[in-house]
Amino acid sequence: MLSILAAGSIFFPGLFLLSKRFLKHAPGLKWSEKDAVIVSSRLVSSVQAIMASSAGYIIACSCEDIIEDQHWLTSSYILFAEESEAKPMRSAISGYLRREFLMVLHHVVMVTVCFPVSVFWRQGKGDYFQGVMFLAELSTPSVCLGKILIQYKQQHTLLHKVNGALMLVTFFICRVLLFPYLYYAYGRYASIPFYMVPLSVPWQCNAGAALLMAPQVYWFSLICRGAFRLFTRASRHKAAPSSKDSEPKTSLLPPANGYSPRETDSH
Repeated sequence: MLSILAAGSIFFPGLFLLSKRFLKHAPGLKWSEKDAVIVSSRLVSSVQAIMASSAGYIIACSCEDIIEDQHWLTSSYILFAEESEAKPMRSAISGYLRREFLMVLHHVVMVTVCFPVSVFWRQGKGDYFQGVMFLAELSTPSVCLGKILIQYKQQHTLLHKVNGALMLVTFFICRVLLFPYLYYAYGRYASIPFYMVPLSVPWQCNAGAALLMAPQVYWFSLICRGAFRLFTRASRHKAAPSSKDSEPKTSLLPPANGYSPRETDSH
């Protein structure tokens, strides 16, 4: 256990430092400290998301019995990735507590509640559900790319629009529909109707699902609102080309997942 924790504590900070150094000193780049920190943080988050999603896919596909089957990757990856959650939590608390309370709460819950629950409270059961939870990270790379494009005022580009559409789809499937699917999967396993599942599982499961799902629904509503504003504004521009430069450009990605386009510090 300690060796896995140590490996994660070295890997993620090491990747961040190497990325920052490369962006600051590579020929033709030589970014500022602030820019290098921002992009390096997004890169680490994206790498962690890809690793978590891959682990989740392997775990979910390997568990035929969704309650009793176990996979060594489950607890191992939770321990390995703990540092990737602790770092943004520290950054969030230091920089965004007043502006982004939900985002701070999300990371605090992930470290102080989800980590001990996933490692100890489950007692080796439900690896399938943990693997499916890992798949929620599929939306993170598009979230991170969107933040970078917003940070550098690239909201008008095709890449931003395509990435925003991808984020809209992956966020809805992997973060909003995730929790109803978990209830559906358990209902099939226990041969009970979907609406009876909340009454059949421990109250802690319902409370945890509600606590984790609430900010996802809120952030998804912000994404939808930003997408609606962007495409309605684009329609008005087509109808009135002369006013194209008179209105500010709107991002497809509003303050989604707890992050605001005005952020300039690291996360």
